[in-house]
Amino acid sequence: MDFQLSEEQKELKDSVRRYARERLVPIAEEIEQTDEPPSGELVREFAQMGYLGINIPEELGGQGLSNLDALIVVEELGRASSAVAFPVFESCVGPVRAIEKFASRELAEEVVPAVCAGEKVVAIAMSEPAAGSALTDLTTRADVQSDSVVLNGTKRWCSGGGHADGYLVYCRFSDEPGAKAIGAVYVEKGAQGLSFGRREHLMGFRGVPSSDIYFDNVRVPVKNVVLAAGGFGKLMAAFDLERCGNATMALAQASAALAEVSEYVQERRQFGKPIIDFQAVQMKLAEMKMQVEASRLLIWRAAVNAEQGFPSISASSVAKCFANEIARTVTGDALQLMGGYGYSKEYPMERRFRDAWGWGIAGGAIDIQKINIASAMIGRRFNQRA
Repeated sequence: MDFQLSEEQKELKDSVRRYARERLVPIAEEIEQTDEPPSGELVREFAQMGYLGINIPEELGGQGLSNLDALIVVEELGRASSAVAFPVFESCVGPVRAIEKFASRELAEEVVPAVCAGEKVVAIAMSEPAAGSALTDLTTRADVQSDSVVLNGTKRWCSGGGHADGYLVYCRFSDEPGAKAIGAVYVEKGAQGLSFGRREHLMGFRGVPSSDIYFDNVRVPVKNVVLAAGGFGKLMAAFDLERCGNATMALAQASAALAEVSEYVQERRQFGKPIIDFQAVQMKLAEMKMQVEASRLLIWRAAVNAEQGFPSISASSVAKCFANEIARTVTGDALQLMGGYGYSKEYPMERRFRDAWGWGIAGGAIDIQKINIASAMIGRRFNQRA
């Protein structure tokens, strides 16, 4: 058991941090003002840097590195902002990995290399008006008709909705209730019958567009079926990696907040001395440091134990739940230590606080992760409908 990064991983971490600090911080500030997602030019720059799909096999356009390498990159980019890191997040731990692992070779070769090249952004469409935490209640329907699939239904809270070039759509292939009828279909943005609702205005996540998606007899080739009925378990296995990505994005807000407030308390003077000289501030910093370090270890454990596969639901849920909770605490404590400066939009701390709360809702709320953890401990799923 080795808790040290390799020399190559240390170099990767340092190089991405320098790039994010020098190149992305000004862009993050601009995105916060405009609420517009990263430009296509920046996404292609990510591709040139090798960040998009860094853990995707080389034959599909990636770098062939590990899931841990991908999470290292996501954290360092996420420290600049959630929005600038989001295209890399989606390419490394999001729906692209499910397409890579489970789609036909034809579809994978059509979609995945384009994502790694920065030519295409793919989002996931899971939640519905009556199916969020209760995902197996989804009603979006996919009907296979000869050589095509016809989709009807509504998706809600799609991060990337209306902006992404393609969508991995969770859907039901028959009237059979529960998970057995659920699979997933890939749909391109320009498909006839596909439309989008108004863009949501959220507390945080500025620069990460979100909207409803409407499917009105949307017809796609049958090759776009990524997983047919019965594939729900595999979709959730892929989503366990996305949970680690979510946890890493939350961690990024906390780790950056800790670094920024550590500098602030050494510079800020009150009562004739830097506020770091007050014992209460020292103890608060120590608590924040412990939370950040523990969170990172839980995430990395889940990724390393999975090697190139998908983490277990237990490890990923523990990592996500803990990271989501400490991100809210650490960013909140950092904001409080900075006082009015932390609360001001002239500084990034209040953005980090708002985004930290969002990551604890996205990708499965904190309390749902606790149910997952308890289920893994006891060895059975609990019927929430009983």
